[in-house]
Amino acid sequence: MPNDRKINSTAACISLMLEGCELKKVRSNSRMYSRFFVLDADMRSVRWEPSKKDSEKAKIEIKSVKEVRVGKKTPVLRSNGLSDQFPDECAFSIIYGDNYESLDLVASSADVVSAWVMGLRYLVSYGKHSPEAPGTGHPSLRTSWISSVFDLADLEKSGRIPVSRAVQLIKALNPGMKTSTIELKFKELQKASERPGTEVACDLFVEAYCELCTRPEIFFLLVQFSSNKEYLGVKDLLMFLEVEQGMEGVTEEKCLEIVSKYEPSKEGREKGYLAIDGFTRYLLSADCSIFDPQHRKVCQDMAQPLSHYYISSAHSACLLEDNFWGRSDISGYISALGLGCRSIELVLWDGPEGEPVVYTSPSAASCVPFRAVVGLIDQHAFTASAYPLILCLVVRCSAPQQRLAAQCLRKTLGEKLYLEPPNPVASYLPSPEELKGRILIKGKKLPPTCEDSEGEVSDEEEGWELARRLGQEDREAPEGGGLRRVRLSRELSELVSLCQAVPFQDFESSRRGQRYWEMCSFSEVEAGRFANECPAELVSYNKRFLSRIYPSPMRIDASNMNPQDFWKCGCQMVAMNYQTPGLMMDLNAGWFRQNGACGYVLRPAIMREEVSYFSANAKDSLPGVPAQLLHLKVISGQNLPKPKGSGAKGEVVEPYVCAEIHGIPADCAEHRTKTALQSGDNPIFDESLEFQINLPELAVLRFVVLDDDYIGDEFIAQYTIPFECLQPGYRHVPLQSLAGEPLPHATLFVHVAITDRRGGGKGHRRGLAGRRGRRVREYTSTKATGIKAIDEVFRTATQPLREATDLRENVQMIQTSRTLIESADAVYGKLIQAQQAGMDFHKELHRIEAKEGLRGHKLQKALESFAWNITVLKGQADLLKHAKAEALDNLWQIHNAGQSCGIGRNGSASPEPSRLQAPLEPIPETDGGGDTASC
Repeated sequence: MPNDRKINSTAACISLMLEGCELKKVRSNSRMYSRFFVLDADMRSVRWEPSKKDSEKAKIEIKSVKEVRVGKKTPVLRSNGLSDQFPDECAFSIIYGDNYESLDLVASSADVVSAWVMGLRYLVSYGKHSPEAPGTGHPSLRTSWISSVFDLADLEKSGRIPVSRAVQLIKALNPGMKTSTIELKFKELQKASERPGTEVACDLFVEAYCELCTRPEIFFLLVQFSSNKEYLGVKDLLMFLEVEQGMEGVTEEKCLEIVSKYEPSKEGREKGYLAIDGFTRYLLSADCSIFDPQHRKVCQDMAQPLSHYYISSAHSACLLEDNFWGRSDISGYISALGLGCRSIELVLWDGPEGEPVVYTSPSAASCVPFRAVVGLIDQHAFTASAYPLILCLVVRCSAPQQRLAAQCLRKTLGEKLYLEPPNPVASYLPSPEELKGRILIKGKKLPPTCEDSEGEVSDEEEGWELARRLGQEDREAPEGGGLRRVRLSRELSELVSLCQAVPFQDFESSRRGQRYWEMCSFSEVEAGRFANECPAELVSYNKRFLSRIYPSPMRIDASNMNPQDFWKCGCQMVAMNYQTPGLMMDLNAGWFRQNGACGYVLRPAIMREEVSYFSANAKDSLPGVPAQLLHLKVISGQNLPKPKGSGAKGEVVEPYVCAEIHGIPADCAEHRTKTALQSGDNPIFDESLEFQINLPELAVLRFVVLDDDYIGDEFIAQYTIPFECLQPGYRHVPLQSLAGEPLPHATLFVHVAITDRRGGGKGHRRGLAGRRGRRVREYTSTKATGIKAIDEVFRTATQPLREATDLRENVQMIQTSRTLIESADAVYGKLIQAQQAGMDFHKELHRIEAKEGLRGHKLQKALESFAWNITVLKGQADLLKHAKAEALDNLWQIHNAGQSCGIGRNGSASPEPSRLQAPLEPIPETDGGGDTASC
């Protein structure tokens, strides 16, 4: 912006135009020329120089201007060979004259574009509607409102108020602004106007408010959508919501509701105008949050088996500090349950007074009575979530105290305790919906052959790290190594039903002999080895059985493992140290915000389906899952706090933003903005970042704000959000502290656009927020299994799909959409038929492979190819369903545009999309216990 001027009004825009600035004039011959453009003093013409034309011809009269367009919206800017050299937001066009000629211009920044566009639009409107020059006559909508606020504060009716009152008034109107910033601004204005003193007049108050509270990036956004002047009318707001925010079904009545809710001026509310202050309030509100409100409540299918969900799990919930020096405290459980945790670990030890206790630190003085913990769990178990809570009992106490623990659980929890025996004819665990309000006990169970009141069961490593520190590690150790044996009372054993802990041997043994109600716990090291060496087997295991991953005993500082390392393999219960803040806990907390923060998140379909191909360590796109592009523009920050302990290094904070994607290896990436030098509280970044997302359902976006310092970049704030919860358009990111606590009024202002956005249960997006990218067409092909009959089934489905969806250049939009819609059902039917035929083969797959003589590597390749092809068919069927919906949407838009413009046949565009709206039914998932899914 020239002279670093802060543009916050139409008058400021016109003032800049009167001074003039350099713009690049784009010609149709692929050349750009630097020219100095200026608004005449009488504000009737825009001139440019130098020019070969006569000075009277090198100008455009304001009265001849038909339209001012922002971006590359003319043939010259779209087709010009130089257009790729400048961003869309730096271009604008003036459409003028009876022949609708265009003057195409490129500015040095988007701010300069916005100033010219705002000024020109105002002048075009002013010439038609107002006899007054800008800056004179009646005050603007905003000025009138600010003056009325001043009048209310002027209790003495003297036309002046104390500076201290003026400071508090602006602070009340703009929460988060520092008192020192406001006081400094008043001092500057008083000095400039040569009116020092302890009081301020109305005009100075208005000026201070406008300079302090106008965010240029929002002002220029308003400019882009405003028909004229300094506010959004109802139609302007409707266009903004549809085109930029990707909202559907928006009505003028809805827009008036927004105006009524957020516009501060009475006049604006009465006339249906949303001025800059109301627009800013709306963009900062929960109604415009980056987090999709649909995910603030339970929105996923909760009727799937329990093993199909990620479950929010705590390791040592009672610790407040670290594992070694940490002290047990009952409030840790309250905190974990309040955050939606649905699996809590309880390590039971012999208490000094004959009753069991819970403690995990080596200090015997820091224990919590088991009875107190159970009472607290009974009180808080379902305050944050109604879905089942799993208590993971690690028994280290004697049999007599185990009996006391069992009695306490039965008496305190009562009917909440789930004691029904597993259904022997079922194949999967019950669903979270069926288990609502119930508490499950995960633990060891006596073998059926044991008839005594207590017996021996195998033990696992979990919980023994503390025993080692207590000097009790050899108390139960068997001679010659192997699994430890511990005594278990029948009373405690009988409390275990659906989560029976068993030792893990190998995946083949589990596939053949493990029952669905049995589950295994893995150490972080062991699970990490499986995730790296045999991820497909781990994914397949987790389709039927629950698995719990607990931290390595080496983490004596209670640091956390990366949950994504195990989520990508389908592990449901990754136990986290809730008391330890940082990146890993941010990922866990952010991930479980989706689905109403109920502690359960449905795993991706590719991890649940009986037959599917999924490589957890894939470094490329996945079959049947279309990659998506996330276009993220980090625009600005608001009210950023200083890093903790930053006082010693001075007052200057120079922030930058890191955007991180966490997910499968193919998706993990990090980009950062430039550092905003000397920016402090409200930096401008204005930087675009781009990410490719190959498995959207498992991707998490994390914003981190850091202070750029040569000693070491210090943490300022963060926010973590699942990719599927992102809302497109202009959004504010509510920043949080290192501990995950909200930072009042601290935000990032960003723009989100997603290419090839799938439905995922949400409304279909359209407009700029879901714009399509230009990419080379790629087909995901099926693979040969080596079995002729099976390969022929897959071949019959893929060729019609390719022919039906193949588009060539210069196609007719309506006709091509009709063809796709009319052929979709038939092709979809063939896909279903082929998929069902493939699943019929799956039942006899091992027999067919043996008959064909496939062994070893060839057998493994055939199994993988079969799973790959089934996954491709399901994915293409899903894409076809969305392609049909999009084609229908396109026809409706063409139809509505034709009706609006009156250019259709017989007065309507009439593509008649309604008769083509037969829905496509999804391919049903198959319930079964097969293991071809990971082959």
